[in-house]
Amino acid sequence: MQIATSLFYDRSASTLTSLSAKADSLQTQIATTKRFSAPSQDSVAYQRLAGLARDTANDKIYAANLGTADSVLTQADTSLTAIADQLQTAVGLVTQAKNGTLNAANRKAIGEQIAGIVATMTNLANAKDARGQPLFGGGDGATAVATDGSYALASKPVSGIPIGDGQSIQANETAARIFTVGGTTKSDGSIDGGTNTLAMLAAIATALQSDDFTPSALDTSLTDITAASDQLSTVQASLGARAARVDLETFRLKDVGTDREATRSGLEDTDITSAVVELQKTMTVLSATQASFSKLSALSLFDYLR
Repeated sequence: MQIATSLFYDRSASTLTSLSAKADSLQTQIATTKRFSAPSQDSVAYQRLAGLARDTANDKIYAANLGTADSVLTQADTSLTAIADQLQTAVGLVTQAKNGTLNAANRKAIGEQIAGIVATMTNLANAKDARGQPLFGGGDGATAVATDGSYALASKPVSGIPIGDGQSIQANETAARIFTVGGTTKSDGSIDGGTNTLAMLAAIATALQSDDFTPSALDTSLTDITAASDQLSTVQASLGARAARVDLETFRLKDVGTDREATRSGLEDTDITSAVVELQKTMTVLSATQASFSKLSALSLFDYLR
């Protein structure tokens, strides 16, 4: 069989070009540690990687939101614990005030202490959270507790913080839910009626400081404070359950992130060991092909006739 000279050179050039391209590709994979650099090289893997990248970006946002929620919940729990301590102090003071042996001056001093407790609880409620928003304020931006003496409580619930696809968590509570005993929760989450804990304590303080004080003014005071403490405990337990949920979701995101990274690596990262072996094999074949081509191209008719 005769082979045209042009066909011989074309086939040899094609083979050398193919081997060189394969070697270049392997060298690029090793240098960049990536199996491909363009979608056309593996469209299926590229689409999967795009989805993984999108999910990773979303989870970074959710992780940041979980961090914010955890910070707010921790601050809320700390504040509620401090408020609970103030209520406990109020119980001791009222118990002492109910003692009929106190003189007017001591009674009024206790009244001033309780008034101070009300001021402290108001300040704790009006603190700002890590986002610079009222810790126990309303969803409309209202201050948690009015400081004009009315002790009006923010009651519109705040929006939840997104922590996952279709998932959100309310990281705080309104002052109305914390400081209202009884009452009816309306469809919008606000509370109608009930007893305002701060107003109740302020009334006790006023009664103790009055010159017309009568012991009957404290008849239900301990019961009222106990009910306020129970309501506070209920809210704090609810926040604790949300904090536990935040922890679980944080761990879940970490686990998902680890699995996603393993999947991404399997799709995109170069197996360096295999790539190096394949490159060495390709270079060997390329060298042998170049040598064969050089030797064959140097032959002439006289070489065959000898």
